[in-house]
Amino acid sequence: MSAAEYVYAVVPADVEVDPEARGLGDPPLPVQLIRHREIAALVSEIDADRPLGRPDDLVAHERLLDATAAEVPVLPIRFGAVVAGAGAVVDEFLEPHHDKFKQALDELDGHAEYIVKGRFVEEAVLNEAVRENPEVARLRGAIRGKPEEATRNERMRLGEIVNQAIEAQRRTATRTLVEVLNQHAVAVSEREPSHELDAGNVAALVETAHEGELVKALEGVAGDWDGKVRLRLLGPLAAYDFVSTMRPGE
Repeated sequence: MSAAEYVYAVVPADVEVDPEARGLGDPPLPVQLIRHREIAALVSEIDADRPLGRPDDLVAHERLLDATAAEVPVLPIRFGAVVAGAGAVVDEFLEPHHDKFKQALDELDGHAEYIVKGRFVEEAVLNEAVRENPEVARLRGAIRGKPEEATRNERMRLGEIVNQAIEAQRRTATRTLVEVLNQHAVAVSEREPSHELDAGNVAALVETAHEGELVKALEGVAGDWDGKVRLRLLGPLAAYDFVSTMRPGE
């Protein structure tokens, strides 16, 4: 085995690692800190020849980062960062970027990322499309009970109209989420839809002390959208959308 260090994140040097914290590996390996002046790298030992990229590896990477971000400021490092040893972590990563990392950690102190995801209720979207465009009702009637081959053009046209309706409603819903989040966040970032029925996918950098206010505001939005959009709030998370992640050597 050729031992190396897998780097998950940069954190303040004065934090302590939970003895139960685990990272990559089968079985999962304990994590530790490599400290340098006012910052530290969160790492675990890994076989340098071990291939990375399995779904379990990415899950373990993100799980550790998010658990850490719930307690202390975290600068997440892009998945797959392997360094030759503890000395190289300091010499090639922490020392050259010390001041930049320290400033970023200071700015993140007391903050975490939260992601708000909205998913349209499909039937509600279709019903709204029917109300706004009589052609939808006609097309649905034309294809009902008929084979796909015989109604190919009608199905394609119906799909186009519904997709256009979803995109328009998504823009409106996302705008509402951004407006609400801007009242409770220090920064907001729109993310790409992850599903064709996404109503919104927005990240917010929020003071963790104000999480309750954020939850209450979103409960109001969810009430307004009851039956049309289902909302989910994820967090606290590492600030993936608000810091420039990198790998050692970059």
